[in-house]
Amino acid sequence: MDLYEYQARELLAENNVPIPEGIFAATADEAVEAADRIGYPCVLKAQVRIGHRGQAGGVKIVHDAEEARYMSEHILGMTIHSHKVRGLLVVEAASILHEYYVSISVDRSSRDYDVLATAAGGTEVEEIAREHPEFVKRLHIGPLDNFDFSAARKMAQNIGFHHADNDQAARILLDMWHVFQNTDATLVEINPLAKVGNPDDESTKHLVALDAKISLDSNAAFRHDNWSRFDTHFEQDQLESRAQEHGLHYVHLDGQVGVIGNGAGLVMSSIDAVADAGSLYDTPLKPANFLDIGGGASAELMAESLSVVMSDPQVESVFVNVYGGITSCRLVAEGILEAVHSLESANESVKDIVIRFDGYEAEEGLALISRAGHPRIHVARTMQETADKAVAIAAENLHIKHKA
Repeated sequence: MDLYEYQARELLAENNVPIPEGIFAATADEAVEAADRIGYPCVLKAQVRIGHRGQAGGVKIVHDAEEARYMSEHILGMTIHSHKVRGLLVVEAASILHEYYVSISVDRSSRDYDVLATAAGGTEVEEIAREHPEFVKRLHIGPLDNFDFSAARKMAQNIGFHHADNDQAARILLDMWHVFQNTDATLVEINPLAKVGNPDDESTKHLVALDAKISLDSNAAFRHDNWSRFDTHFEQDQLESRAQEHGLHYVHLDGQVGVIGNGAGLVMSSIDAVADAGSLYDTPLKPANFLDIGGGASAELMAESLSVVMSDPQVESVFVNVYGGITSCRLVAEGILEAVHSLESANESVKDIVIRFDGYEAEEGLALISRAGHPRIHVARTMQETADKAVAIAAENLHIKHKA
């Protein structure tokens, strides 16, 4: 469960991490009222569960009520990278002296926790790690290990908080660790953690979290009754809501190739295969979703899955990757044909589907597909071949050329 910034700030503040004064606003009137309370200049920040808001125009400094109203109306009407703005966070403007990046996350490759930090914050940490790896400091914490003030202070010294007080930086790192542990988080990120204050008055200088991102492990919700406060009245992504009603594990992404599989690992591998194949085009093509139909999926569930994916207007083709175990490939094939028939009967467009079956009743499923002879349904033998074909179809539809 990814939190909005204003919600992430709540958790940080509850664990003593310093944050600037801020007020959430759902409407332009509320934004103006909040700005008047906080004082000018202040900052309006679009609330979306995605980065790059500033580059997209979703973060603006305003200097009076008239400007606050104009800009809040503008931002509330925005969609940023396919994510509709769900509200505004109105925060006091800060005089930034230096910016840092700090995060704590679950590292699945090393099966431990990863504290990542750099003194070059305020930008994409991936770029820093690629171009200047020596600037990025990393500390691995084992599942049974603890992270105390001594370890936090050592980490702060290694990061290079030479512009700030190491003890304060260590306390913030330790408080972030408490957020991470106590909330069953998979990610606690502050970017930037900024040193702010009057450059001519040393007593005013301090560290403050200017932006935050927190992801919670939804499997741990039963341990946290107070997570209900993060339920919002915002309009949910319609496709995700529809999928949820049918018990489907669906995540809407910003791409052109739909991905359906049985089993989270197989779906993730399929997504990677699509991303790899899509990177070979002049304009990279990407996965449009994650959709796991689970084990033992019925024909009806497969039909609903395909209908959900094809309802995304960005989808140009669909990659279906099924390994028959509990799931019967024959039933999956019946579901695909049923979905295509239903869409055509409703005069809805049918996107090209590229199928890979393996395992239980794979031959029977492929025989059903072959007998149907539908021009929009294609078969491939391997996962990479299926991904390549699905991406190629999307690229052709969008007139995107393969790199020379």
